[in-house]
Amino acid sequence: MNKIYDAVVIGGGAAGMAAALELNTEGFSCAIIEREDHLGGILMQCIHNGFGLHEFKEELTGPEFAERFIEQVNKNNISVYLNTTVIRFNPAEDSAEKEIFCISPAGVMKITCRAVLLAMGCRERNRGNIRIPGARPAGVYTAGLAQRLVNIEGYIPGKEIAVIGSGDIGLIMARRLSWVGCKVKAVVEIMPYPAGLTRNIVQCLNDFDIPLYLSSQTTNIFGNDRVEGIEITPMENGLLVPEKKFRINCDTVLLSVGLVPENELSRSAGIQLNSVTNGPLTDSNLMTNMEGVFACGNVLHVHDLVDWVCEESRRAGCYAAGWLRGERPSLQISAKAGFHVRYVNPARIAPDKENTVYMRSMVVQNDAVLEVCLDGQVIHSKKERFVQPSEMISFKLGPKDFEGKKFNSSSVLEFNIK
Repeated sequence: MNKIYDAVVIGGGAAGMAAALELNTEGFSCAIIEREDHLGGILMQCIHNGFGLHEFKEELTGPEFAERFIEQVNKNNISVYLNTTVIRFNPAEDSAEKEIFCISPAGVMKITCRAVLLAMGCRERNRGNIRIPGARPAGVYTAGLAQRLVNIEGYIPGKEIAVIGSGDIGLIMARRLSWVGCKVKAVVEIMPYPAGLTRNIVQCLNDFDIPLYLSSQTTNIFGNDRVEGIEITPMENGLLVPEKKFRINCDTVLLSVGLVPENELSRSAGIQLNSVTNGPLTDSNLMTNMEGVFACGNVLHVHDLVDWVCEESRRAGCYAAGWLRGERPSLQISAKAGFHVRYVNPARIAPDKENTVYMRSMVVQNDAVLEVCLDGQVIHSKKERFVQPSEMISFKLGPKDFEGKKFNSSSVLEFNIK
């Protein structure tokens, strides 16, 4: 079976739907490929509120937020392939046509298109990624899996819970499990500051008197058949202090130790990835090193809010539509992370248009100053009341910042926090 479209969006979460809707609005035929049996992605298991304040100017739950987009997709001429997994993607850089091979309920399917938008989202890091010693007892879950068990399947994973890592999903699950009668005994964070948003620290931990152990490492998980407890070792000046280690008894461990963009497909297709974010390297049009292949949402870099995912993905859809019309980027300048900056997206900036730039701080700091330097000369400066690694920084960089400045294709923009 062979299908032909102007563009194909891989992933049917918020990013994929927002990008597809933009392409449809621009008048191009579009298909969404989604491996689950529903659109909406991870939002469908996020039954807590706090979504949509920027996108819809009201507070929604995850499923409510997703339903707004699903309704729009269903009302428009967008083909949706559910329970369909992309097994191979041929960018065909030397050809106008790209081939996507999928496994669907109807069998093997080939889709031919001119533009591809990557919107596969991200996945959770697991115990193997952080190498916690100990046996392999039952009762160790990622926070997202526990969220699905509780909110979708209706199962409670345990009674006494310890959360390793202070990512937002872990914080939200600490609150959720407290609501259903579990005792959350600790949240353990290896860094000296929380990894989640400040509002989640307040609403999910402080409001429920759940202890947060900062600068502490989980150095053992006890139990053979079932989790019996964890060992926590405090850290001082970046080093473990074994004489201060202690044990917390629990029957369940949730891992909330970070998210990783889902980019195996991108890697196998030859798309260049950012070694820091593990997402594709993109230019100012969110296009990868492969002509006509764009990336947006959490597959590009992990966002704080789904509202920002949708905003970025609409721009990706708009840029893809422009590329389909024959528009090509003009001169672009390389962007790199400088002092106290973990990463900058996109990797290339176009001086002749307004660019939305995303970056993350490596430090917790009050009254910070963000500086953008062009070949060593400051061209943009912005005060930030407070910065921390868990909260993404976003700002505009446009033609006014480059007015009167000399630059060429070998110029470099450096982003610093002071």
